[in-house]
Amino acid sequence: MPYFGFLFGLCLPRIFSLYAYFLTEWFDGVFDGRLWPILGFVFLPRAVLWYSVVTNWLHGSWSTWAVIDMAVAVTIDLGFYGAARRRR
Repeated sequence: MPYFGFLFGLCLPRIFSLYAYFLTEWFDGVFDGRLWPILGFVFLPRAVLWYSVVTNWLHGSWSTWAVIDMAVAVTIDLGFYGAARRRR
């Protein structure tokens, strides 16, 4: 089941974020305010999901692999914006 959640979050991160926010307690205590999750939802949804994974499963421990995975998530998010710009 976590594998399905991972694939769903990777393919449709905004829908998965809405599901996790409204139907689970996944984002409780992850962010201090409401500005960062909203900005992350709009601009970097995979990075927000990865940040919540590090906070919930890794207890906020930013190891080398966690930082590398965050860089990959940001690169994937920004890659979609670059692809959309090239299509126009």
